[in-house]
Amino acid sequence: MGSHRRLAPSSGFNRGAGAALSVLSAAAAALGAVPANAAPHGDTKAEVDRLYEEAEKATQAYDKADETVDSLRREVRDAQDQIARRQLRVNSMRDTLGSLAGAQYRSGGIDPTVALLFSDDPADYLDKASVLDRVGARQAGRLKDLQSAMRELAQERAEAAGKLAELERGRKAVISHRRTVEHKLARARELLNSLPYAERAAYDRASRSGRDDIPDLSGVVPPDGRAAAAIAAARSALGKPYVWGATGPSAFDCSGLMQWSYAHAGVHLPRTSQEQRYAGHQVPLSQAQPGDLVVYRSDASHVAMYVGNGQVIHAPYPGAPVRYDPVNMMPVSSVTRV
Repeated sequence: MGSHRRLAPSSGFNRGAGAALSVLSAAAAALGAVPANAAPHGDTKAEVDRLYEEAEKATQAYDKADETVDSLRREVRDAQDQIARRQLRVNSMRDTLGSLAGAQYRSGGIDPTVALLFSDDPADYLDKASVLDRVGARQAGRLKDLQSAMRELAQERAEAAGKLAELERGRKAVISHRRTVEHKLARARELLNSLPYAERAAYDRASRSGRDDIPDLSGVVPPDGRAAAAIAAARSALGKPYVWGATGPSAFDCSGLMQWSYAHAGVHLPRTSQEQRYAGHQVPLSQAQPGDLVVYRSDASHVAMYVGNGQVIHAPYPGAPVRYDPVNMMPVSSVTRV
C-alpha cells in the first residue's frame, strides 16, 4: 500500500507512522464503532489513507506470522518424522531384548531378574543397581542403549509438543492480523463509498493509474545483471492488483512484490518489509541505484523498488495496481542495496 496520487493540494494523504502494531486490534474495534458519515468529505481521504496505512502495518504483521507458521509447520513435520524413526528403533531394541530373554528361558530357565526386561519401564530396571550385576553384560549394555533411546524419544516428544503449541499460537496470530486487515479495508471502503460520486470517481481513477502512466526512464542503466533481472520482473508485474498477503505472480502486496522480483534474480529476500530493510547494506537516498529497495515510514511498513530518475515500482494499496510512483511519495526511512 502506498501513496495515492494527489488529486489536489488539499486532498493529499498524511503519511504519519500511525498506530503501533500492538494496538491495531483495539484501534480497529474503535474505528468500527464510528459511523460511516462521521468524517466530513474534506477529511475522508485522510482518514482512508490512515486506515490503509494501518492495514498495511497489519498486513506485514500477517505476512510475518504466516511465514512463522509455515516454518513451524515444517519443523513439526520433521520432528514427527524423527519421532517415528526413533520409536521404530526403540521397538527394535525391545524386540531384541525380548529375544535374548526367550533364549535364556529355553536354555535352562529364566533368571528372576530377566523378568524385569518385560517391565513397562526398562529404565527403572537400570536404576536397581543391586540386580544389574546379575544380568549378563550383553543384556545390560543393550538395556543401557534402550534407556538412552527412550530418554531421547521422550525429549523429542516434549520438544514437538512445544512446537505444536507455538504453531497454534502462530495460527491464532495469523487469524488476528487477518481480521485486523479486513476490518481496516472494509472501513476504508465504507468511507470511500460515503463520498459524493464525483469525488469517488476521481479517487478511483487515480487509484487505477498504472501502465498508462509510465515515467521517462531513458538512459537508466541498472548497475549489474542481478538488479536488471529484478527490475525486469517488477516491470512485468505493472498493472497486477494489490492483494494483501500475496506474493505473485498474479497479485502482490508491497513486500511480496519485492520478494518475487528478486527471486527472478536468484536472490531470496525475507518476507516482510521490516526484514527486507536489512537484506543488504543501507545507502543514502541520494546514492540510490536502480534495483535498490526503498523502505518507507519509521516502522518500515512499506517497501518499493527504485528504478531510476526519481521513480519506484511498488504495490500501493487495495484497488491500486502495481505501478510507478515518485520515490518521495511518502517519508523514506532507508534505502537498501541488496
